[in-house]
Amino acid sequence: MTNHYNLICIGGGSGGLAAARRAAQYGAHCAVIENNKLGGTCVNVGCVPKKVMWHAAQTGHMLNHAGDYGFSFSNTAFDWSILYTHRQRYIERLNEIYRSSLADAKITHIQGSATFVSPKTIKVNQQTYTADHIIIATGGKPQRPDMPGTEHGITSDGFFELRAQPKNVAIIGSGYIAVELACLLRSLGSDVTLFVRGSRILSYFDAVLSTGLTEAMLNNGINIFFDTQLSRLTKKEQQLTLHSTQQDQLYDVDCLIWAIGRSPNTETLNLAVAGIDTDNFGFITCDEFQNTNQSEIYAIGDVTGRAALTPVAIAAGRHLADRLFDGKTNARLDYNHIPTVVFSHPAIATIGLTEDEARTIHGESVRIYQTRFTPMSCALSEHKQKTAMKLITVGTQEKIVGCHILGEGADEMLQGFAVAIKMGATKADFDNTVAIHPTNSEELVTLK
Repeated sequence: MTNHYNLICIGGGSGGLAAARRAAQYGAHCAVIENNKLGGTCVNVGCVPKKVMWHAAQTGHMLNHAGDYGFSFSNTAFDWSILYTHRQRYIERLNEIYRSSLADAKITHIQGSATFVSPKTIKVNQQTYTADHIIIATGGKPQRPDMPGTEHGITSDGFFELRAQPKNVAIIGSGYIAVELACLLRSLGSDVTLFVRGSRILSYFDAVLSTGLTEAMLNNGINIFFDTQLSRLTKKEQQLTLHSTQQDQLYDVDCLIWAIGRSPNTETLNLAVAGIDTDNFGFITCDEFQNTNQSEIYAIGDVTGRAALTPVAIAAGRHLADRLFDGKTNARLDYNHIPTVVFSHPAIATIGLTEDEARTIHGESVRIYQTRFTPMSCALSEHKQKTAMKLITVGTQEKIVGCHILGEGADEMLQGFAVAIKMGATKADFDNTVAIHPTNSEELVTLK
């Protein structure tokens, strides 16, 4: 017997759940297929546990500065196991909330791995399912390099399984996951070394962010090796030894984390049977309306390789459900001006074009406004952690096409500025806004 639905979402992460719930609100008969825990990467091994760890690291920073404000403590010891236990309890509550919300919305939850057996038929646990519309939202997974000894390291998924704090850690990578893990581990007391294949971290971000965070990481005691290519990883008892192409034995650590990128979760889907196109990296290709090359099959979220962010997957899923089940034929996510945050220490917030991108597109019409200062919170401290801000404008109206912030509060202040930039704000609009004093964010409306 084959079960039929109006909508099947393959993947119970942020995108799939958002699409199914929105469609169910319109009366669609929906099912969600998930082969792991509900909530996907974000809830289980991504945004949520990462942010919990970031808050712990921020607490550590505050304790380090407490003496500058007259506080003294007899004991500021950190217990990783307590943090792990409390964090996992929180995630388990979220998993249960997702299960309950599906039941409340009368959405069928199918536990297992989905495989296409024809373009419109899916098999899970020997049972077949069909649907008027199928959304693929299976997300991504961390990569490992193809080199000897790669199995001795862990990925970001493995990081969240650690029951004890690693004391001496090597992190391989230069993207946002690599720098986030490096910063929080160092803030919690681990010795951290970052190995970067190229000449800079966060190469896709504006240079003011990359340079500023590099300086902050070095000042916080993180070792960074640039232009370093590993050749193999060896293990003897509990010690790992890194070997590079430049020299044989490079470094000894007790934990190594691979943070070299992510690939799409598609290996069990049997996409070839469904005739679904992918790009050279295996990501499912789709148009601006999330349509794949196969009629009534769609892809959203990280599996598409476009803006791998939880809110992006959620928004894309909701817009798609609006289009399919509420008659909003032009509903789609606008992928321009998506704000995002890197939860490093200090945090980074960014939206729009980098300076290099803006100059490539708009040439001499680009004008830059920027500042770098010591925030008031560090005024009494010997440890001066700089804040940096940059606005990128174009044309005679000086329309803002990029905003980049590094420093305390960056993660919270960008959301409001992002609304203004999305609406087409100009430098004059920022200048005409009364500053809130004394704050870091006031600098963005007083730049000269």
